[in-house]
Amino acid sequence: MENDQGVCVDLYVPRKCSATHRLITAKDHASVQINIGEVDSKGVLNGKFQTFALCGYIRSQGEADDSLNRLATEQGFLKK
Repeated sequence: MENDQGVCVDLYVPRKCSATHRLITAKDHASVQINIGEVDSKGVLNGKFQTFALCGYIRSQGEADDSLNRLATEQGFLKK
């Protein structure tokens, strides 16, 4: 919910799984959030990063590594 100035005033904003687009609830204690840093041509971290959230369901099915590889390839971190 937003107030009149357009500022988010909710106490809890749920995340969504990057692989399945499911909501990650507060009780999903198996979920993870991974930040992958961007580097310049010299290999130095430039302060920017891409965030991926994976729900516990993906991790329990053993699909987390495949999902993370697919997401990183789509974002250009890995080559095909």
